Amino acid sequence: MSGDLKQALVVEAAEVGFADCRICRPDAVPQVMARLQAFLEAGRHGQMGWMGERVHWRGAPDALWPEARSVIMLAENYGPDFDPRAVLEQKDRGAISVYAQNKDYHDVAKKRLKRLGRWLIEAAHRQRQEAEIKVFVDTAPVMEKPLGMAAGLGWQGKHTNLVSRKLGSWFFLGAIFTTLELEPDEAGVDRCGQCRACLDVCPTDAFPAPYQLDARRCISYLTIEHTGPVDEALREGLGNHIYGCDDCLAACPWNKFAQEAHEAKYHARDELKAPKLAELVVLDDAGFRALFSGSPIKRAGRDRFVRNVLYAIGNSGDSGLAEYVRPLCDDPDVAVADAARWALARIG
Repeated sequence: MSGDLKQALVVEAAEVGFADCRICRPDAVPQVMARLQAFLEAGRHGQMGWMGERVHWRGAPDALWPEARSVIMLAENYGPDFDPRAVLEQKDRGAISVYAQNKDYHDVAKKRLKRLGRWLIEAAHRQRQEAEIKVFVDTAPVMEKPLGMAAGLGWQGKHTNLVSRKLGSWFFLGAIFTTLELEPDEAGVDRCGQCRACLDVCPTDAFPAPYQLDARRCISYLTIEHTGPVDEALREGLGNHIYGCDDCLAACPWNKFAQEAHEAKYHARDELKAPKLAELVVLDDAGFRALFSGSPIKRAGRDRFVRNVLYAIGNSGDSGLAEYVRPLCDDPDVAVADAARWALARIG
């Protein structure tokens, strides 16, 4: 009966809107704990102190919920219909990571996960099986990428992100833990070969070695998680990235299999594909909140976002932007004021 239920689950996952559905055991990633501890001991998590909390759960999914017998891993496609690297040549524009150019995926994917989870409970009940579930989408100490590889959604590439032969690099991960015994799928196989495209394209050299990431040098970390001024030695490498970075994802040759997202809420808003730095740098808190309502960017806050925009202006070489920068040299936020003075010194 469990085999029939699994087949029906895969069909239902596609009906709900997921691009792929695979299964693994909660104990399928025994290597994670050692890797996580090494990452933390090296300090590569930077200011993300939460990564050092609840390590016993983060490093061992089977400890997170001991009653769970299966982990259902779902891929949520958000593939763009344009080259996200094109904006990098437009120095008066800001580059926003593809995933953040519309609605917050946490909200969209979680609703889909809950819907699939309710279906699973009802389907199991019809087969006279009792089922409990817990759904996760980047909201708990769950190592989604290793679990995704263990379930066969793809493999962790040299940039540490998951790569799929079916979707390339452009997909989110969601997980449903369940007490049901479901047949696991074969684990993903590393198909990176000798390719170094993702490593070599990184502007800030965030990869100490293949399959290793130092978040303290990662543009996504620096523009989203890092508070306060960014190390001056790294600012030029930020280029015009103002929220996140897709460079290593976009460089992957496996994106030849990528698909455009079917979910309209992941289609980029026109005003966020290549927004003008001059229009973003003048945002006050109210303007920032209005522009990014429902967006993951809103969580960063006005100060951190404007700080990033000022770094992009400093890297633009456009002296015409100086008039927008000068008023911010005395901004109440220390990091914003510091970024404004740095930008003005570079373009003024």
